[in-house]
Amino acid sequence: QVHLVESGGGLVQAGGSLRLSCEAPGSIFSLNTMGWFRQAPGKEREFVAAITWSSSRTWYTDSVKGRFTISRDNSENTIYLQMNSLKPEDTAVYYCAAKRGTTDWDIPSRYNYWGQGTQVTVSS
Repeated sequence: QVHLVESGGGLVQAGGSLRLSCEAPGSIFSLNTMGWFRQAPGKEREFVAAITWSSSRTWYTDSVKGRFTISRDNSENTIYLQMNSLKPEDTAVYYCAAKRGTTDWDIPSRYNYWGQGTQVTVSS
């Protein structure tokens, strides 16, 4: 069983920053795309950002463009989500996920592996 492990969540005031990390086992190195999703209470899981493992193509949902940055460190099998200018509406559980291929990067059901999530709470 492949496990992704997220860390870095917490409580921050609006306008603050957090950096999330997601460590992946070496066995998923062959998978092509890593993504971040989030789920707020009572809402569906939504796409936040994604990055390809080999070519560093990135995608973002419109609401986080210019504020969030996804990156990866292949030597550490880790991806990051730098979140700046956080807003109360960014409050959610953030999940890391991995999938094969580079299509459908914004569709949760297309991802093969998931972490357990890390809570991000932004106070106003």
